[in-house]
Amino acid sequence: MKNAITQFSRIFVGLLFIISGLIKLNDPVGFSYKLAEYFSEPVFNLLFLVPFSLGLALFLVLLEVVLGVLLLLGYKSKITIWSLLVMIVLFSFLTFYSAYFDVVKDCGCFGDALKLTPWQSFTKDMVLLFFILILACNVSLVKPFFNTAVSKMLTYASIVVCMLLAVWVLNHLPIIDFRPYSVGTNITQGMQIPEGAPQSVVEMVFIYNVNGVDTPFKEADLMDLPEGATFVDRKDHVISEGYVPPIHDFTMIKENTDYKDELLQEPKVLLAVSYDLTLADQAGMSALQKLNKVAVSKGYKMIGMTNSSQEEITKAKEKYHLDFDYYTCDAITLKTIERANPSIIVLQKGTIIQKVHYNDISDLKW
Repeated sequence: MKNAITQFSRIFVGLLFIISGLIKLNDPVGFSYKLAEYFSEPVFNLLFLVPFSLGLALFLVLLEVVLGVLLLLGYKSKITIWSLLVMIVLFSFLTFYSAYFDVVKDCGCFGDALKLTPWQSFTKDMVLLFFILILACNVSLVKPFFNTAVSKMLTYASIVVCMLLAVWVLNHLPIIDFRPYSVGTNITQGMQIPEGAPQSVVEMVFIYNVNGVDTPFKEADLMDLPEGATFVDRKDHVISEGYVPPIHDFTMIKENTDYKDELLQEPKVLLAVSYDLTLADQAGMSALQKLNKVAVSKGYKMIGMTNSSQEEITKAKEKYHLDFDYYTCDAITLKTIERANPSIIVLQKGTIIQKVHYNDISDLKW
């Protein structure tokens, strides 16, 4: 019985780590954004780690996959299981912190393939911790399936495959697109809220200064405010989250006007997406004007989308001799749309027809 439970734990933990790691390895840039969120000021305030987010993301997902492979193989089982234990304790702390303090809404454990709430993520980690502790107590039962030579070969092969996959997706795009802006999606339809969808339940909390102390009051209490109370702030407490459309916060703003409704009806639009023009790849930006000329000749309207300031837009247009207009959108939304900076999106009446990395502009199908 003990051996059966141990072997089940071995297979369950190994497969889950491999699947979780491969999903994130499919989109390491997206996982790096999640790490940067943890490093940000509202969470752990480790801003010095933000520039290393991508490197850390690649290391963690590679380690996750390889440890899963090692566990299934039974190779170096003692160090593998203790490494898994250290990782799951670390992940459990992060997910508990996120859930308890409500600072990170999604841990990114399974990338964009499966969204988990903070408490769901913490529960998942507790389940994994339970099975890893079983393995830690029964290390002697985790025996190798193959001899040392074969185990080494399979381990090295898994490392090489992971590294090749990482290089590919970093220089192109994720192999599988789990995001709400995948090819075939109509952006306008993605922003719509179905009739009868559940609405958010929000409780308004009013902050008043009473005798020098900021004191919260519910809406029902406002008629009985103490004499001399002065208004300070209002905070909305979400009791239950309503339906949130898969696409939200999408804008196409120029000169304080949102043109998305108009532009998403255009029959042929080419988007050059750069969430931050100051961080955009220079070779990719240099190719945009040539692409613009080709697009215009084929009847496309090319526009840029960014979260950069008007000053940065002007500098970029002058530096790269760009003569198409830029519209602004939230940086997080633009990072969700595409990972490359810049990247190219082909739209037909708001429907995403194709997405390419700046390295793959020649692959555009007009």
